[in-house]
Amino acid sequence: MGDMINPVGGNSFVDLVEARDTRIFVDKTDFIAKTNALLNTDGKLLSMTRPRRFGKTVTADMLLAYYSKEYDGQKIFDNLKISKEKIFPEHLNKYDVIYIDMNSVRDDYIAYTEDEDLQVSGVNTIVDFLQYTVIEELKENEDHARILSNNRKVGKKNLSSALKEICKHTKEQFILIMDEWDLVYRDYRNDTQLQESFIDFLRGLFKGKKGQGSFALAYLTGILPIKKYNSQSALNGFDEYNMLTPGDYAPYFGFTEEEVARIVKSPNCKVSRHDLKEWYEGYMIRGVDIYNPNSVCKAVTRNECISYWSRTSSNEEVVRLINMNFDDVKKDITNLIEGARVQFDCGNFQNDMVNINTKNDVFSLLVCLGYLGCSDIAEDEELKLAYVPNKEIKLALIGIIKQQEWYERVENIKRSENLLQAILELNGPTVATMIQDVHNSPAVALLDYNDEESLTYCVMTGLLWSTLGKYISHREEQAGKGRVDLVYEPAVKGTAPLILIEFKYDGSAEEAIAQIKTQEYFKRYVGQYRNIILVGINYSTRTKDHQCMIEKLD
Repeated sequence: MGDMINPVGGNSFVDLVEARDTRIFVDKTDFIAKTNALLNTDGKLLSMTRPRRFGKTVTADMLLAYYSKEYDGQKIFDNLKISKEKIFPEHLNKYDVIYIDMNSVRDDYIAYTEDEDLQVSGVNTIVDFLQYTVIEELKENEDHARILSNNRKVGKKNLSSALKEICKHTKEQFILIMDEWDLVYRDYRNDTQLQESFIDFLRGLFKGKKGQGSFALAYLTGILPIKKYNSQSALNGFDEYNMLTPGDYAPYFGFTEEEVARIVKSPNCKVSRHDLKEWYEGYMIRGVDIYNPNSVCKAVTRNECISYWSRTSSNEEVVRLINMNFDDVKKDITNLIEGARVQFDCGNFQNDMVNINTKNDVFSLLVCLGYLGCSDIAEDEELKLAYVPNKEIKLALIGIIKQQEWYERVENIKRSENLLQAILELNGPTVATMIQDVHNSPAVALLDYNDEESLTYCVMTGLLWSTLGKYISHREEQAGKGRVDLVYEPAVKGTAPLILIEFKYDGSAEEAIAQIKTQEYFKRYVGQYRNIILVGINYSTRTKDHQCMIEKLD
């Protein structure tokens, strides 16, 4: 047992299983049946990349707990899905697992470089350090140490040769799990020599039948797909599943609709399924709707649906990408926030954070980072439609954009400010004209504009930017003798008027205003607000025009 060979301590999956009566635990152990089916097959090299906080480490820890000899005899998987599979006992705790957490490797390497007493001749980079550390742990096994000492050709930093030598004598294979495999490409993004050294190290591990023969399974996790060189994957032996080409493993990374439905039924859950869906769902992967699992767990635990994504360190990367402004990316991002979908081509994306040369590269990287979702276009694997998946990501992106110096100069944002101002000035004709403009914008133009719901979405899109931080919107709010279609309530009372909006479809704006009055939608707010504005909006399918009437409540 060590830090990298069959580690036991700090296993996040085991911790979840042991605390499943008090914490949210979703049983995805049937994924092990998938990896069991790949052992010693052409598919045994598996790369699974997803954004931060999508359960990659928990899944890696689950595989460690299942395959590693050091967990032998523990009842971790009793009554879980995998325990019901016939093949369950065949591979349970039968392997030496090399588990490489690249975050820990980086931290240990930094400590190594800062302490001269730890430093070893010839171990000069994080790649050297990684190989040297694993080999030293292998030598803690007496049989392995004897095998390696008998072969002087095996150097202190050639892990591939060491593993081949051990497997040749023991006739036993290893399982390799590498978590955050792409750390070198993210944390050392400008060190191309180190990156090439790292990819050469990985190539060496899996080169040819002899290299691959050391492993029954190799499993890589990370954020970025495997780096490309000369338009080809640097490790083309791996089956890759990422956010751009997700394959059939979507349900194992993130929560599904059914799993969230079960979570909501828990007596300890105080947030609604509707709110969880609005905030954290929307990653459509091969027809499966996926929720961000980390955010769902935090929302249920804290009893609060907010944007937990805004606390991620990758926000700085998004700022850099947007400000490159290839082909007016800034405008595309604001359109996406409003609900538009934008086509892009991921075919030439180099799977790193440095070679970003086009809008296509920007969108490809934002999808990998989880700030955008994407869907396929027809049968073309490289053409995608980008979209903002949910409210959490929308608010995170809005927060980023509001901090940019160009924020107020964007056309969408200026239009939104003018729309709110026209409402406050009771200028119905101008509001109608501007809503018509919003309707023709990329975010709304393709919407089936055939009911009041569509009209509501159009107006909310138009007011999105101008009401940020100033107003809280409520749809179908119970008021008076029924429900008012849309309410904009000042975030701080007394700072702005309350706005009540009623919609009509093939009716009239006058009818909408009359309904607000006869149904007394305003009555619950009288006394709380001195200024209340009534807005009636109608859309005519005959003329294709909007009409608006605005009054101030006396």
